[in-house]
Amino acid sequence: MRTALLALPLFLALGACVSGPSGNPKPPQPAKSVELDRYLGRWYEVARYDMRFEKGCEGVTADYSKRPDGLIRVVNTCRQGAVDGPIKASEGKAKVVDTATNAKLKVSFFGPFWGDYWVLDHADDYSWSIVGEGSGRYLWLLSRELPTEADRAALTARAKALGYDTAMLRQTKQPKG
Repeated sequence: MRTALLALPLFLALGACVSGPSGNPKPPQPAKSVELDRYLGRWYEVARYDMRFEKGCEGVTADYSKRPDGLIRVVNTCRQGAVDGPIKASEGKAKVVDTATNAKLKVSFFGPFWGDYWVLDHADDYSWSIVGEGSGRYLWLLSRELPTEADRAALTARAKALGYDTAMLRQTKQPKG
């Protein structure tokens, strides 16, 4: 079933229209470069700053793959209301805008509208990633595998070290592995 998914990172298409509290009034620049081939694949959402367009989403995943035109295919999926709820998915595209680091991208889900997607930090082995943008209003903690409580705690601590208000994080429920 294909519908407009109001989940990671649909905010990118709406960013200029959405206002909300900043969880970090001085968001950091990305901490390190990104090897795009290693970043591709499936990511599980561990936690996020909750926004109205992602309300009720559980079991959230983001899948990234190369497109023939050189852009990146983005497929976001969520389970509405519960980890076994109805699936909602949205497909978009991303392009690198900072070719020196590959850590800043623009993503589009709706025609000509593009929004920021910054890989703020990631594990050296690409087992986790922290995604945000320049306003500090959006934050996602991502993992390659279904997160354990230790994973959640470590990612939350890293987000706090980057200056984010971790009290604003909403833990995303994922199915049991």
